[in-house]
Amino acid sequence: MAISIEQREYVAHIVDLLQLIGPVESKSMFGGFGVFLEGLMFGLIANNELYLKVDTQNRQDYEVLGLQAFSYGKNGKEFKMSYYQAPEEAMEDAELLSTWASNAYSAALRAAAKKGAKRKKS
Repeated sequence: MAISIEQREYVAHIVDLLQLIGPVESKSMFGGFGVFLEGLMFGLIANNELYLKVDTQNRQDYEVLGLQAFSYGKNGKEFKMSYYQAPEEAMEDAELLSTWASNAYSAALRAAAKKGAKRKKS
């Protein structure tokens, strides 16, 4: 699936806005883009929409605003991922976006720590 110039420009814009939290990078994956900080994925971009990592500690922040989880269909089933839409107002304000992104990065760190703990038990 070819990635349009519009998509590439949108991704570059989002990555540029997110530089307030650190050296954020994007990588093309599954027809969309993963958004990474220090090698850890904390966001994804699909259909020119930014989704941020959630867990039990920050999911309610998104749900109270009526934001939707990223989902995809496979074999006739819908799968929801632990990424929710970024708030529209944050897309217009780099400082506000950096707050949401920092919280998403914290969720990604907690998820990575849990995976590390599970591996050590094995």
